Amino acid sequence: MPVTPMLHLVVQRLFSILLLSVSSLVFANAVEPVSTRDGAPLGGKDAVAYHDRANRDAHKATDGRAAFTVQYLGHAWRFASQASADKFAASPQAYVPQYNGYCANALASDEGLITTNGTVWEFFGDKLYLFYAERGRQRWLQGDWQAFSKEADAAWKGILQSRLKLRQ
Repeated sequence: MPVTPMLHLVVQRLFSILLLSVSSLVFANAVEPVSTRDGAPLGGKDAVAYHDRANRDAHKATDGRAAFTVQYLGHAWRFASQASADKFAASPQAYVPQYNGYCANALASDEGLITTNGTVWEFFGDKLYLFYAERGRQRWLQGDWQAFSKEADAAWKGILQSRLKLRQ
């Protein structure tokens, strides 16, 4: 079947629309950054496992496995089991740490986005915060974590707003 100029034009336009749509989706995910280490959010730790009472009491981070992943915010989040992956998929906002895993102390100290590996963490109130180093976690434990949280929230909001402006 010969390709007519009209058919060629239609195919080109459809391809352009598809490419634009895919690019928009990828770029939309880039607006909200995610801390990754070793190619995975949270350094490959299971975001659901932090919330387990036994893990919280033992202050243990659980490694995820590449066999159990969920795509969220443009990244493959790893989990220790299919049950954890399913819980996350049903309600990711309930399990993603504050600032998508970036160091809370760095944000509160106006140091910007510092990645974490998922091993230094703490719950303050009912929210999970990750830290680059134990020193930052201790600062929050021994200081006014509510004030630090407000400072980090403001810094995070500013980062998201500046990324949104870049999109426009």
